[in-house]
Amino acid sequence: MKAIKNSSKLLLITLAFLCAGVSFSQENKIKKADKEFDRYAYIDARAIYLKVVEDGFASAEIFKKLGDTYYWNSDYDNAAKWYGRLIDTFPNDADASYYLRAAQSYKSVNNYDESDKLMEIYAEMTGDNLVIKNFEENKSYLSIIAFLSKNYELEKVSINSPTSDFGAAYYGNQIVFASAEGTTGSRTYEWTDQPYLDLFVADKDSLGRLTNKTPLSNAINTGYHESSAAFTKDGNTMYFTRNNFIKGKAGKDKDKTVRLKLYYATKGEDGNWDNVKEMPFNSKEYSTAHPALSADEKKLYFASDMPGTLGMSDLYFVEIEGDGVFGTPVNLGPSINTEARETYPFISKVGNLYFATDGRPGLGGFDIFSTPITAEGAVGAIKNIGIPANSNQDDFGIIIDEKKNLGYLTSNRDGEQGSVNDEIYRVQFSKCKIDIAGIVVDKNTGLIIPRATVVLLDSENKEISRQEANDKAEFSFPNEECMTQYTVRASKTGYEPNEEIITTPNQSVKLSLKIPLTPLKVATNPCADNDLGCRLNLQPIYFDFDKSYITAKAEVELAKILAAMRLYPELIIHIESHTDSRATFSYNERLSERRAQSTLQWLINRGIEPRKLTARGYGENRLTNRCKDGVECTEDEHDLNRRSVFLIQNGNENIDNSANEREQH
Repeated sequence: MKAIKNSSKLLLITLAFLCAGVSFSQENKIKKADKEFDRYAYIDARAIYLKVVEDGFASAEIFKKLGDTYYWNSDYDNAAKWYGRLIDTFPNDADASYYLRAAQSYKSVNNYDESDKLMEIYAEMTGDNLVIKNFEENKSYLSIIAFLSKNYELEKVSINSPTSDFGAAYYGNQIVFASAEGTTGSRTYEWTDQPYLDLFVADKDSLGRLTNKTPLSNAINTGYHESSAAFTKDGNTMYFTRNNFIKGKAGKDKDKTVRLKLYYATKGEDGNWDNVKEMPFNSKEYSTAHPALSADEKKLYFASDMPGTLGMSDLYFVEIEGDGVFGTPVNLGPSINTEARETYPFISKVGNLYFATDGRPGLGGFDIFSTPITAEGAVGAIKNIGIPANSNQDDFGIIIDEKKNLGYLTSNRDGEQGSVNDEIYRVQFSKCKIDIAGIVVDKNTGLIIPRATVVLLDSENKEISRQEANDKAEFSFPNEECMTQYTVRASKTGYEPNEEIITTPNQSVKLSLKIPLTPLKVATNPCADNDLGCRLNLQPIYFDFDKSYITAKAEVELAKILAAMRLYPELIIHIESHTDSRATFSYNERLSERRAQSTLQWLINRGIEPRKLTARGYGENRLTNRCKDGVECTEDEHDLNRRSVFLIQNGNENIDNSANEREQH
């Protein structure tokens, strides 16, 4: 490994692990809109299908409908669950659109491995298109690269010196960082032949440019290394890294190595730093370094090679329980840490964890990665932040204010001396903005559809914004990001939802979209009010020839009736069974009666009260077409007469208009 970054290098020697100083994921889930059956007043389709599945029955139709009820309401966690079950259980019944929706849903819950697999299948099913093109490009760039979706540039800050400068930290309107230029004491660090590191402070203007570099405090800086600090928002408490050195003495481990330790200090009434104390979990036998505070300042993150570390160094956190009281260090675990080195954590105001590692695929040396992290320490998808932040050298120590599009990082990319060439770079995001606008139209007529709901979603299918199109069917989402993937989704009562996936260009423009919606087909023969089988869209029920027992396939459909009766105990159902005209009249009458009673008994055996059920077989008495005895008909025409009817009893009225029941010859 190349020379160390003074204090980071300090880690190579002292820590033997830290070389160089070394989606938006806000869960704005859309309120679920209950999808009741559009043709039946009080039966909620989702609730019934959930009950069906709860009872152990499954079909591709049920999983599709369940997935769609969640997907189109942007509840991707549940959509992923049901699309996943659809694809796992009935892969041949899921068309390409369901693989795409499943992939998008899995991304929204940070299951990128599963999403990638589904996208591969989607690519095989559909061939080349824009979605697949973007997917392939993202894979070739190591992962979904956060900063690649933003137009930004790096600029060296003016306070860099010929020695190592690294590890910026926010300190009110100033920046504190480590430098070996003009530091305390006359001794040099033998590993780099450079002076030991001290902490310095610099002024920061409105553009983030740094001036007036001065030592932070003689109460903090010593004759050994000080580096990488973190400050509370009020500026009255600081945490920082230092060699095992306090009260003028250096502490060494059993191998005579001076390790790194974390310290904290508070400001006195005179404004000076005093009362320096070391953290209670330090040890002379291992190193702790590079502190970072959570956005709520209740946790302190840091790097260490303490016992329990998975690799050469891991990221940990401790709870800040009170003034000088800290919890037990918690390893962030294998979701973050590897067998190599993880170091230099930083938590942004919006809850993203940035860190450096050489244990994940990168461009060379240390690369910077990011991931959303919750208040409990749970992390999401980890992303390499890409070029130009990362290079083929060491890149680390990023801090960033994502709301101001401004930050700092450290890199030795422009030198050949390893950490000696560490320099601080200012990160400035471009002002490039995109206006996404358009209209919603009827796909069949081309006429505008006023007042449609239009939703803007990010690349992980999380909602960014929603609005109602105006009377001219126009919508507009201004000031969106360049080089970013978005989905624009439109919906309106009476139409199928539709969406357009776009990738914005790298310069400010106004994008104009036209989103077509397909009118829902109006049923020419709608279900009768009391026809429960029709309302529940029962699929054909098969009986073996000359048999009346309920088959496994029939059970899936009957489970819908069972779920409806459990969900709505006031329902009273009459079961009718019919046959076609083939075979003798008396045979068909007996066969239909056996099947009607078998169906009734199936429901009773599963807890439905007998008083809520009646059943009767009608044989071939109620044919729905011309196919009576002696008339030649096709098999499909005979099918229409072999049916089971589930009627909600309403006085004396029963209407025969229901799902088919096919005999299996």
